[in-house]
Amino acid sequence: MWAIGLVVVALVVIYYTHMIFKWRSPKIEGVLPPGSMGWPLVGETLQFIIPGKSLDLHPFVKKRMQKYGPIFKTSLVGRPIIVSTDYEMNKYILQHEGTLVELWYLDSFAKFFALEGETRVNAIGTVHKYLRSITLNHFGVESLKSMLPKIEDMLHTNLAKWASQGPVDVKQVISVMVFNFTANKIFGYDAENSKEKLSENYTKILNSFISLPLNIPGTSFHKCMQDREKMLKLLKDTLMERLNDPSKRRGDFLDQAIDDMKTEKFLTVDFIPQQMFGILFASFESMSTTLTLTFKFLTENPRVVEELRAEHEAIVKKRENPNSGLTWDEYRSMTFTQMVVNETLRISNIPPGLFRKALKDFQVKGYTVPAGWTVMLVTPAIQLNPDTFKDPVTFNPWRWNDLDQVTISKNFMPFGGGTRQCAGAEYSKLVLSTFLHVLVTNYSFTKVKGGEVSRTPIISFGDGIHIKFTARN
Repeated sequence: MWAIGLVVVALVVIYYTHMIFKWRSPKIEGVLPPGSMGWPLVGETLQFIIPGKSLDLHPFVKKRMQKYGPIFKTSLVGRPIIVSTDYEMNKYILQHEGTLVELWYLDSFAKFFALEGETRVNAIGTVHKYLRSITLNHFGVESLKSMLPKIEDMLHTNLAKWASQGPVDVKQVISVMVFNFTANKIFGYDAENSKEKLSENYTKILNSFISLPLNIPGTSFHKCMQDREKMLKLLKDTLMERLNDPSKRRGDFLDQAIDDMKTEKFLTVDFIPQQMFGILFASFESMSTTLTLTFKFLTENPRVVEELRAEHEAIVKKRENPNSGLTWDEYRSMTFTQMVVNETLRISNIPPGLFRKALKDFQVKGYTVPAGWTVMLVTPAIQLNPDTFKDPVTFNPWRWNDLDQVTISKNFMPFGGGTRQCAGAEYSKLVLSTFLHVLVTNYSFTKVKGGEVSRTPIISFGDGIHIKFTARN
């Protein structure tokens, strides 16, 4: 009996050893990049989510670059992935989107946004073009020119509110401000009179994109999916109200989507809420994180605040009426402000990278990318390259005086690249610049506590950054 048991145990050990070997050494035609696949299913996910205690490139990527070079293989949440920090490879892959690669999301992200089945396929082509078009229509330059006074009013209102409250956690209050304003522009969300505080739901789901997508009770992913369903129901209810009562129309993003249902077959009563959900999430997290980092940098660099204040006070002094609002020409004239914004975007690198999925086997830089594998283009590695940016994690807006346009175009991609560059880029930069204008011309501010940051691999702020605002005379 004991002999039979030992044989069974031996067979099990041999079987799983064989499976692990196959996982770590996949058979392909060609040469895979060096690297480790970790353990089956889990891969190297646990190492990927260990926080990095600085704004530098995440330790997961940095350690493997030092060990394997700029291109290596790994596995995250059960997916085989080739990671590239190489500019030439990243450019090549972005140039061949639709032929060699397609857009891909981590499984948990895909399930949040229902990017599966037919919708998932459509998102690669027709749907993406439509989403980019409608976003530019409502958040592109021409729309932003008329939206600028409303953005400025929104910032005045919120900064005055924060100044009356004592120290505030700026990540929290900025997140609420950005979400409420963007949601109002997309579907008329009225935060003050709504029973649902939607910005809180977005905060809850943020840290679950790289978790294993186990939608079972008790897991954080399950709770996030519940929060997602709650939000989608509210968005769908708003859509149905407008479909049933044209008097509720307000000429916004949602109304255009309703009008386009006549010609775009993929615009259904289930898809439109998904569309709004994704756009809200993108603007909510990116702008709130970037603005919060701006406060960290400004409180640590008073000389930057002095030069910002000088630039913006000069703008106000040139006006015939000093109480008039910010104009588009004034916004475009903010030379130093743009340097501050660029430097913050360069260091922040909010997404860990761009994800693409190989449509077929192809060779690049001497390696084979197998069909079905994911490619993670680590664009932060370019923006934190010490060969291009001296002391790359040091906040130094003046460095932009010495960078030529060719260097910038090759090494600065805060809004992605290729055909999928973020359609909300100008909206983000306008909000950031206008925020700085209202801030330095009307308020003084001091950090009370906090300021520690980490990458998990997205940026988190620990106990937050608490700022005390004081109105200036």
